[in-house]
Amino acid sequence: MDDKLQEIEHKFDRLTADLGDPEVLADPARIKTLMKERSQLEPLVEAFRDFKRVRDELRQHEALLEDADADMRQMARDELPQLKGRLADLEGKLKILLLPKDPNDERDVILEVRAGAGGDEAGLFAAEVLRMYLRYGERKGWRSTLMDTSANAAGGIKDASFTLEGEGVYSSLKYESGVHRVQRVPATEAQGRIHTSTVTVAVMPEAEDVDVQINPADIQMDVMRSTGAGGQSVNTTDSAVRLTHKPTGVVVKCQQEKSQLKNRAMALKMLRTKLYEMELEKQQSARDAARKSQVGTGDRSEKIRTYNFPQDRLTDHRIGLTRHNLAAVMDGDIEDVIIACRTYFQAEALQKRTQAAEQPGAGQ
Repeated sequence: MDDKLQEIEHKFDRLTADLGDPEVLADPARIKTLMKERSQLEPLVEAFRDFKRVRDELRQHEALLEDADADMRQMARDELPQLKGRLADLEGKLKILLLPKDPNDERDVILEVRAGAGGDEAGLFAAEVLRMYLRYGERKGWRSTLMDTSANAAGGIKDASFTLEGEGVYSSLKYESGVHRVQRVPATEAQGRIHTSTVTVAVMPEAEDVDVQINPADIQMDVMRSTGAGGQSVNTTDSAVRLTHKPTGVVVKCQQEKSQLKNRAMALKMLRTKLYEMELEKQQSARDAARKSQVGTGDRSEKIRTYNFPQDRLTDHRIGLTRHNLAAVMDGDIEDVIIACRTYFQAEALQKRTQAAEQPGAGQ
């Protein structure tokens, strides 16, 4: 592992030097490419440098065990367990960082939120979950664009879809897909009884033109008037667009823009992304049935998280995580939850890779 990490560190140093080269500074496109490549290596290089520093400290303390001074020997004995623990933690972190990257990690996403079981209360919670992810995106400096939303009579939403664009969006949000359950007393509940409702979240890496080729003859386009709250906000022209992909039956719609052309372009982006995700799921299902049984089926029907308002508690059932202060959570303060999920599933992937390497005949 050391040789590979040394090679990566040397590459990082070369990239850093190149970014100071006048010829490179004169080429904005090259600067952008080099900066992106360097930023992807930076967490790994920083962890490796921490690992080398702690390893050197450990060796120095082990040498002190032979020191003539009894106090120095005792100090070394006292500090060795802590240093060994830190070194083991850093080694585990390095192994995770060295895992093969998901090729979709740096992609933007289309995120869909849909009300599930629970009637009006599910719609109200769906609107809150939508806001939670938008607020989280704001905290991360991502750009969001609402593509389509369908309101319910109680002021919540039936469903909504939006794009999030920025650095590492899919890497952060890919474990958010699934059923999110809420337990609380709805505003419409006169008896004060706790109700349980659900919301479904789907996070899809945004497809590029080269990922999915769509035959225009396979698309049926319908236009209609956009729905709105009334008054001037209601569109008086047929600008809303609904696209149906005939071979798969996938339907998407967009009504956020006043221009039919813009709505069609956004709907086509959404359709391409959905078809791309369908293809990814087929490949994943064929390649790794074990993972499918652990993280849920393709229809995303399994409960992954509960938001219990009477107990002011969020629980992620997949990783056994509990945290409190739901007011902050619903305002987008979910970075610790995002990191915990990513760390858990990365460690799980590392364990599977290690087990596979230990199988008889592996690597032959």
